[in-house]
Amino acid sequence: MLSYITLGTNNLAKAVAFYTELLQELSATPLIKMDRLVLFGKSKSEPMLGLCIPFNKKDATPGNGVMVSLGQRDKSKVDEMYAKAIALGATCEGAPGQRIPDMFYGAYVRDLDGNKLCFCHFG
Repeated sequence: MLSYITLGTNNLAKAVAFYTELLQELSATPLIKMDRLVLFGKSKSEPMLGLCIPFNKKDATPGNGVMVSLGQRDKSKVDEMYAKAIALGATCEGAPGQRIPDMFYGAYVRDLDGNKLCFCHFG
């Protein structure tokens, strides 16, 4: 159902470096590279995460209420991804913790462009 999601960036090279390092933890790599767009994933037949310079050539801005959630196999992996993102320069939007008892464990960060990411585990 989901093909890809794109996040805008004002510095594609810097964003690609951040996500290349961060997403290697999920075995995702850049699969498609173009002048203004890079798509990361495990394969082109699975959902991908894209970084792009806006087509209209205006500044990229994070959308209010827009967030990309990256599912993890367990709570410790949520903790690891959060720590790695922070080490790579992301800012905290909510430290790892149980959000919904016995159901949802998550952590939130803003990437280098201010896009909101969630690392989560359901279970």
